[in-house]
Amino acid sequence: MEEWEMTKKEYMKKLAYQLRRLPKEDFDKAMDYFEEYFEDAGIENEQKAIEDLGAPEEAASALILDLAQENAVKPPKTMKRRFSALWIAILALFAAPIALPLALCILAVLASLILGILAVVGGILVTALAAVAGSVLGIIGGIAIIPQTLGGGLVTIGLSLMLIGCGILVTYFTILLARWIIIKLAGLLGKLVRKGGKRHEEK
Repeated sequence: MEEWEMTKKEYMKKLAYQLRRLPKEDFDKAMDYFEEYFEDAGIENEQKAIEDLGAPEEAASALILDLAQENAVKPPKTMKRRFSALWIAILALFAAPIALPLALCILAVLASLILGILAVVGGILVTALAAVAGSVLGIIGGIAIIPQTLGGGLVTIGLSLMLIGCGILVTYFTILLARWIIIKLAGLLGKLVRKGGKRHEEK
């Protein structure tokens, strides 16, 4: 088969193309892994290494699936890595051995779900931040009216501080909710991919 006659350089070039959509950190790690694989095999076993890895498309798909399953089992800790995990899960959905129409259907549902969640989370955040901004103005106004009415000024300042606290709490818990949703979505996609792979292997 002609795909086995390519050189390591050609193989790595095709592999890089197949993995180009991965987040940079994962892309770099993947390319380093394959470089080390060829180095361990040695120049004399280059063709054997290529045969063992399979076609670049197959090797790339297998790696993306492994990354998605790894993220599903052990969710990343940082927000940046969680977004990366969600993106990898989406890539894995198309790399998985399931029908393309099913993958597109799942992606469409997922996109609608994400947009809906973003709209709700965004609305809550905007409302909370607006409350904080309005409360700051309330504090300034409260200070301004203290000479005319001490009680009214202190009440205004107190209520404004309470609203600021509520706004900060709502913002904090909204961010926590968004992080939790991202983890769950990435995990759900990882499980779907894993199940698809197992069914394919059983066949």
